Amino acid sequence: MRSFLRIVERITRCVMNFKMLRFSLRCLSKDTPSGFMLGQNVRVNTPSVFRCSPGATAWGPGATGAVRDLSTSCSLCAKARRKGKKAELSEKKLTRYFVDQRRVKMSGGSGGKGLCSFHSEPRKEWGGPDGGNGGDGGSIIIKADRVVKSLVRVVPVYKGEDGESGGSKNCYGKNGGPTYIRVPPGTLVKEEGETLVDLSEHGQEFVAVFGGAGGKGNRFFLSNENRAPMTATPGDLGEERVLQLELRTMAHAGLVGFPNAGKSSLLRAISEARPAVADYPFTTLNPHVGVIKYEDYEHLAVADIPGIIRGAHLNRGLGISFLRHIERCRFFLFVLDMSAAEPWTQLQQLRFELDQYDPDLSQRPHAVVANKMDLPEARGKLETLKGVVSQRVIPVSALTGENTEELILHLRELYDGGFQEGSGDGDPFRW
Repeated sequence: MRSFLRIVERITRCVMNFKMLRFSLRCLSKDTPSGFMLGQNVRVNTPSVFRCSPGATAWGPGATGAVRDLSTSCSLCAKARRKGKKAELSEKKLTRYFVDQRRVKMSGGSGGKGLCSFHSEPRKEWGGPDGGNGGDGGSIIIKADRVVKSLVRVVPVYKGEDGESGGSKNCYGKNGGPTYIRVPPGTLVKEEGETLVDLSEHGQEFVAVFGGAGGKGNRFFLSNENRAPMTATPGDLGEERVLQLELRTMAHAGLVGFPNAGKSSLLRAISEARPAVADYPFTTLNPHVGVIKYEDYEHLAVADIPGIIRGAHLNRGLGISFLRHIERCRFFLFVLDMSAAEPWTQLQQLRFELDQYDPDLSQRPHAVVANKMDLPEARGKLETLKGVVSQRVIPVSALTGENTEELILHLRELYDGGFQEGSGDGDPFRW
C-alpha cells in the first residue's frame, strides 16, 4: 500500500512539473525574440522575470544548467489592469471655477412601505400580525462650511435616500440617512425671490426638504375589534421644492473701483492673498478675500470685488451678479486710479452705481484710496482730489508698497468704530 502511494505521489509531481514547463514555454514564445538561446542570461525589456532553478534541465542546442530569465508580462501572467479613478479636485483648485448662484431642485426620500404578515411558529397557531412599519425617508439639509469657497460642487438635482420597507417579526424598516449640501458661509437660500434663511455662520444648518413618513404594517392596526388586520399602507413621498442658492462674500471691507484701478495689487500689498494681477482691465473675474492680521491677534477681512463699469446697476458688464457681494461689507474703500485724467469723477460715478443698486450702501463708512502714486503725474492731481473730496484721502502705491501702513491702520479705525457704534442686529461679523 505504501509503495502504491509513493507511485501516485511521483506521478503527481511529474504532472505538476510538466504543467510548469508548458506554462514557461508559452510565456517564452510570446515575449522572447527568435533565435533566443536557452541557458544564456538574456533579459528582454519586461516588467518582471522568473528565474529557473540552477538544477533545471536546459533546452536547446549547447545549453547548460545555467540560470535563465523568463518573462512574465504575457497576458496569462499579467495582473488585471483597472482604470484609474479620477481624483476629485480639491477646494483650492476649484476656486478658479467660482460659482455664486445655483438653482437646485430637491426631493426628499420616500418612506418605506409597511408589511402585512402573520407570525408563523410551531405550536403557535394564533401568532397574530407581525408586519413592521417602513422607515422614514431621508431629508436634505443645507449646511454652511467654511472649508467650501463657492457653489461649484452644488448639483442641479438632489434626491434624498428612501426608507426601507418593514419586515416580519415586528421589524421596522431602516430610516433613510440625511443628505447634506455644503455651502460657504454667507449663502442665502431663497424660494421664488423670498429669502428663507441666511447661512452666515459656520455649522449653521437648514432643513430644505423633509423625507416622507414610512408606511404602517398590519401590526399597527391591531385592536380588540380587529384581531387579524390585513391592512398595510405604503410610505409617503418626500417633499419637493425648487430653491435658489445665492452666495454673498463675507468680509469687513470691500475694495470698490473701476477696472484696472489696482484693487488686486492693493490687496496683495496689504494681505497675504494672491489674486491674479495684469495690466489689462477685468483681470479679476471672481471675488477674492484677503485677511489682515494685527499684533493683538485681531483679523480683518478685505474683499476684492471685480471692477464696476458705468451702468453696472443695469446689469452691464459683470453687473448685479457681483454688486451683491458688496452688501455684506461693513465699510468700503473707493480705489481711484490717479493716472486717469480726472480721478475725482470716478468717485462720483462709483457712488452713483451703489446708490442705484441699494441706497443704503452710500450710508456706510468709507474711505478714499488714491492708488498709483508712484506715477509722476499723480502728485499734481492729489491736491486737486483733496480739495474736491470731503472724506479722508489716503495716497498709496500698491506697486511699491508706499503708505500701505497708514491704510492698514485706517482700516482698523473703521473696524473698531463699527463695534463702538453697535447696531440693532448684533455686532459686526468677526472673521
